[in-house]
Amino acid sequence: MAFHQLISRARRTLLAAGATVALTAGVITGTAATSQAATQGPCDIYAAGGTPCVAAHSTTRSLYGSYGGALYQVKRATDGALKDIGVLSPGGYANAAAQDAFCAGTSCVITVLYDQSGKGNHLTQAPAGGAAGGPDNLANAAEAPVTVGGHRAYGVYVAPGTGYRNNHTNGIAVGDQPEGMYAVLDGTHYNGGCCFDYGNAETSNNDTGNGHMEAIYFGNIKVWGYGSGAGPWVMADLENGLFSGVNTRYNENDPSVSHRFLTAIVKGAPNQWAIRAGNAQAGGLSTYYSGPRPNAAGYNPMHKEGAIILGIGGDNSKGSAGTFYEGVMTSGYPSDTTENAVQANIAATGYSSAATETGTLSPGSRVSLRATTTCCNRDFLTHADADDKVTISPVDSASPPALKADATWIVRAGLANSSCLTFESLDKPGRFLRHYNFELRLGADDGGTPFAQDATFCPTAGNSGTGYSFQSVNYPTKYLRHYNYSVFVAGNGGSNSWDSTTNWGADTSWMVAQPWS
Repeated sequence: MAFHQLISRARRTLLAAGATVALTAGVITGTAATSQAATQGPCDIYAAGGTPCVAAHSTTRSLYGSYGGALYQVKRATDGALKDIGVLSPGGYANAAAQDAFCAGTSCVITVLYDQSGKGNHLTQAPAGGAAGGPDNLANAAEAPVTVGGHRAYGVYVAPGTGYRNNHTNGIAVGDQPEGMYAVLDGTHYNGGCCFDYGNAETSNNDTGNGHMEAIYFGNIKVWGYGSGAGPWVMADLENGLFSGVNTRYNENDPSVSHRFLTAIVKGAPNQWAIRAGNAQAGGLSTYYSGPRPNAAGYNPMHKEGAIILGIGGDNSKGSAGTFYEGVMTSGYPSDTTENAVQANIAATGYSSAATETGTLSPGSRVSLRATTTCCNRDFLTHADADDKVTISPVDSASPPALKADATWIVRAGLANSSCLTFESLDKPGRFLRHYNFELRLGADDGGTPFAQDATFCPTAGNSGTGYSFQSVNYPTKYLRHYNYSVFVAGNGGSNSWDSTTNWGADTSWMVAQPWS
């Protein structure tokens, strides 16, 4: 199908569903035409329970039934212009179409997560700290697409090196004062780095001792503490320790979790704290721990300082990865009953993956890419599990499931240009197709501009007249090409062997096929 036909078909499909359509150089996005305002949000529920929100952050929706202000701010790469992204209506969902229009043809980062509580506890770029220099990277605004209540939205995609902070807060618990917090996270995006946190931290960006933090942690690091299974786990970062229960290190009652959308809760009061979690799409919460402070010196009483962090540790440790959609912090220790009502509100919100179709170049779709050269027209773009090199390999219905997964890609809006594309590995979430020294391989996003450019490709009509070709955004004369069964970005003539003019048009043309997995 020609590229303009693909766009026309998508336009007709979205219009038939009552949606508005934004088309930017072939990347297709859609948002539902109306927004239903919530009768109440999580912070209304907390307030009714006597533990009001003192910080409320979300890039996906209002957390109060009446909130109609900005959710977050983005900055455009081309000119540094800033734009606040608000909601479709008070109490409603993010106006993702405003971001799509503002960032079309370039990329954007999230510069501010606004506090909806009225306390002014906004999150901005984290500065340097005792563990790492700064300022930290800002999240690519298009890297975590999601659907919420049928509406397109974006989360905060934290690659290693990305972090947000506020050291000058208002109303956040200090010392041994009680507090609660929850976060809705992507339960499939994590790593073993320190530390993907959301919550209370030091105001100095330094490790000031045991008990000076109280934050939600999510990941599978085992250096300080861990639960049952292989992880990931919801734990509490209390500084100089990730705690999964009353004991240091192992606590068997803290299970590994695998929900695509995860509600994670940590709360603390004098000599009392708890970990709770559940599926953010359905069902209730489970209590993984509730009891006295850890069996270690310095945590009873606590010494909380009242800063807020997202994506980093209290001393700016920033080797972690994760995705954040929404979260709050409260004044006072919320009851389980209040938290159960908040969980019901979250589950009713309708979080779901952005993928709604397969076999097309629309962000969120799953595809396989087939070579068109006569020699290799049964071969598909695959990655090798052993070394992350990208090759072409024959795949058919009898192929092993692992090979089919290696040949399947999730289409994302381009990291360096949201009008182009980035391809995420299906079976290695968080790892993307990128070129390095002109050779294609999988790589984990480090949040930097070079990676974003190396991982962004602009679809064009096939150079051979068949299918599509994928132009490198930072080497616009070079296209995705297979050569001797390896894959490169290659020009039509040049000093490298893979720049050979022989079969260049066919080798750089690909058919977009239904995904193998």
